[in-house]
Amino acid sequence: LQTFTVVNFLHKEKTTGIKRMSLASFGPDQFDDDWNELGTAVKDSGAQTGTNVHIRIQQRNGKKTLTTVQGIPPEIDFPRLLKAFKKQFCCNGTVVDDPELGHVIQLQGDQRQNVRNFIVSEGMVSDQQIKVHGF
Repeated sequence: LQTFTVVNFLHKEKTTGIKRMSLASFGPDQFDDDWNELGTAVKDSGAQTGTNVHIRIQQRNGKKTLTTVQGIPPEIDFPRLLKAFKKQFCCNGTVVDDPELGHVIQLQGDQRQNVRNFIVSEGMVSDQQIKVHGF
């Protein structure tokens, strides 16, 4: 009997419940992929692989700037992520749907380091998958 509660506010649904698990429900090679012979984890389970998140800054007029974030995994709920960004960084922002780039988050001001620290601390991507561009 395993009790689980997933309380990650960035994903679209919240899962809570009790799940019965048996070793028969796992495939024979499932443990070989995630664990080595010493019993330590091989893969980082919190971060997505193969995607890079690009954080850029654009100069507007005068000393006003705009921070853009693209490449966030598509299973993330973008309106909730934007709401968390706006509340955490005290700025305004929007989600733009681009046909080539996908969902792009735009934030007012230079929020590059704030965004980087936030998405790494939430476990959406690893630190090596983030590219910060700009001055």
